[in-house]
Amino acid sequence: DLAKTRGDATLPQGMVTFLVGDDEERVEHVTKAVLCARSPVFRTMFGIGMKERDAAEVTVPHIDPASFTALIDYLLSDKFDLGEEEGNRAQRALDLRELAQMYQVPRLELLCAQALQESVAPATAVPLLEAAHTLGDGRLLAQCRRFVADHAAEVRASGGVEQLRDFGVAKGLLGDALDQVAELKGAMHALRVAES
Repeated sequence: DLAKTRGDATLPQGMVTFLVGDDEERVEHVTKAVLCARSPVFRTMFGIGMKERDAAEVTVPHIDPASFTALIDYLLSDKFDLGEEEGNRAQRALDLRELAQMYQVPRLELLCAQALQESVAPATAVPLLEAAHTLGDGRLLAQCRRFVADHAAEVRASGGVEQLRDFGVAKGLLGDALDQVAELKGAMHALRVAES
């Protein structure tokens, strides 16, 4: 990617500081040319004729500063970091994946998707299920549904059921539970027929 920056006179010069989120947290001194080489959206933002091209500061409202910083770190160094706290990693991966989509960085989007699949656990399965439903991520949705079905007691004990906000997801989980009951009844009936 960075090889593209050599000899490209259309790339902007200099650095930019981003003012991120509602509190305008500063992400300072980022090389514009590198951002342009790594993201088509930044290339457009800092393109010829755009007001951001020569701007020293660019405001990025309504975005989580930690996730935006993780995006910039990835674009500058390929460093993929979701933080240390296990509980926050899934949420950071969701936020970062959304930014990767927004800024058209497919490899980062893929890394986030893999991290989300690895973070399905009793406490995260329901929130991730809802997120997968919202994002239209069929693979993560199927994985979370299967996890909830296979680890129902642990999910319930972790407070997963109380975290449900999406009525459509709740209906889907109820449908899964009813299917399992029907399968169990069918298996019990087949067992009784075989014994008689």
